[in-house]
Amino acid sequence: MNASPARYAAVDLGASNGRVMVAEVADGRVTLTEAHRFANRPVRLHDTLHWDVLALYQGVLDGLRRAGPVASIGIDSWAVDYGLLDRAGRLMRNPVHYRDSRTDGIMEQVVHELGAELLYGVSGLQFLPFNTIYQLVAEYQDADPGAATLLMIPDLLGYWLTGSVGAEVTNASTTGLYDVTAGAWSHDLMSRLSIPAEIFPGLRLPGAPIGTLTAPVAEETGLPAGTLVTAVASHDTASAVAAVPAATDRFAYISSGTWSLVGLELPAPVLTEESRLANFTNEGGVDGTTRYLRNVMGLWLLQECMRTWSAPGADLPGLIAAAESCPPFASLVDPDDPVFLPPGDMPARIAAYCERTGQPAPATRPQTVRCVLESLALAYRRAVRDAVRLSGREVEVIHVVGGGSRNALLCQMTADATGLPVLAGPVEAAALGNALLQARSQNVIADIRAAVRESEPITTYEPKGDPAVWSEAASRLGFA
Repeated sequence: MNASPARYAAVDLGASNGRVMVAEVADGRVTLTEAHRFANRPVRLHDTLHWDVLALYQGVLDGLRRAGPVASIGIDSWAVDYGLLDRAGRLMRNPVHYRDSRTDGIMEQVVHELGAELLYGVSGLQFLPFNTIYQLVAEYQDADPGAATLLMIPDLLGYWLTGSVGAEVTNASTTGLYDVTAGAWSHDLMSRLSIPAEIFPGLRLPGAPIGTLTAPVAEETGLPAGTLVTAVASHDTASAVAAVPAATDRFAYISSGTWSLVGLELPAPVLTEESRLANFTNEGGVDGTTRYLRNVMGLWLLQECMRTWSAPGADLPGLIAAAESCPPFASLVDPDDPVFLPPGDMPARIAAYCERTGQPAPATRPQTVRCVLESLALAYRRAVRDAVRLSGREVEVIHVVGGGSRNALLCQMTADATGLPVLAGPVEAAALGNALLQARSQNVIADIRAAVRESEPITTYEPKGDPAVWSEAASRLGFA
């Protein structure tokens, strides 16, 4: 007789929505169901863009109530953003959104002051203007806010659930203030930038217990007060990569959502000068691995197009189907051009980019969609090839996980552009990695990836067509 499945709650917070998923794990397999999904809507107050973290927390509580009794709870979210607590443990203000303009010019200021080589040699991070290190320089350059504790978003929610303070390492590794070689906070960088080291809590590894629900939280959710909260790979990409259904280590991954994280899983960071110049990042993964990757702007471009087109006729599946019939490579953009980072009228910015670079602007919505998808496939091609070249790790297959794995046209374009098979799925990779790490920490399973392979449907896209046309398109963008 099979044992009753163990149940785990995976809180998975994305840039546009959050969800509480329930995973039932038994006999080396997992079944994932959605208990609750809720919106994540940023709020602009005066001239600052904030996350509505209290609404997110309420969504988590509602989801846990609907989930029912579970063996453990884990929380993952996007990276880099944080909340500041005062000496009484109270949140001082809503966390600032990474797309806020307060860091404009800060990265350049810090790089000029400390040098890119020093910064990369410590953190191994890609230079992105919204990294936590630059947010904190902006935070402290005018006046000390008087904070006692800094908590990344998943750590903040875990603190509200349990009263326990700590910093999970996969998210800590995205701050720019974590020494990727030593596996510890870099007090030297903090001192150089006048950021107080005492606000940073002790580090936790994925799989470590955080604590149990406080009595008020237990009463609010209807869960037992002894319900455990476990530190998972709290950066959602780290949880997603943990759930990549790879059978060997010769794979690349694309965690495809609002952002696309494209790279390899390695046993150690790559901190060479060549890697720095290629703007690759070294972030912490499960079991001491390094997620060696490049951030690509991702489906944000398409999401912002759809938001601009939020009117009758703005049907994404229909637009993708129509895009498939549009002439190939009519217009291409570099998805990582800074002009595409802020919210706003994305179709107009794509058209302006094309005109500025001597290309015809897309004349229809399907042409704009085709431009976005082909441009993303070319950016993925460049990132995978660069990762292979810089790390020396050959790859045989690309795993696409996350919401973008449902976009068949993008997956086929990625296979065609890279010349490698693309294995698409699972969609809910972050939630699966979150829940299965909890299960592994309780010895319910031994191998996370084997459980995903046994449980989730995977679609294979083989390369088709002439690879030379993709090479020519890549050269137009300077990606060759």
